Amino acid sequence: MATELRKAVWIGVLALTLIGPAAWPAGAQEAETARKVTKRVNPVCPAFAAHLSGTVRILLVVSAEGRVKSLRTLGGNATLASVAEAAARQWEFEPAKKETNESVAFKFDGQ
Repeated sequence: MATELRKAVWIGVLALTLIGPAAWPAGAQEAETARKVTKRVNPVCPAFAAHLSGTVRILLVVSAEGRVKSLRTLGGNATLASVAEAAARQWEFEPAKKETNESVAFKFDGQ
């Protein structure tokens, strides 16, 4: 089962890499999730980082109850990643029979 999970995670990461950041409109968050997101929290960028742009990809481990149990940043600027992580920790998903991994990408368009 662990092998199947790793394979699913790598397929998700590969798909995100191939799609690239151009697929998302400015300021969007895209969740490639099997579970419905019931609460999304947008990242709030501090003033000193407002000029930064890029995409942060995060892998969430979501409990059966729908809460983010843990997360891992897969790529992106470190400053933006900390902002994206803070927002992603507050996301909630619909309940499921078991814990799942969900892939999320946050796009920042420094202005």
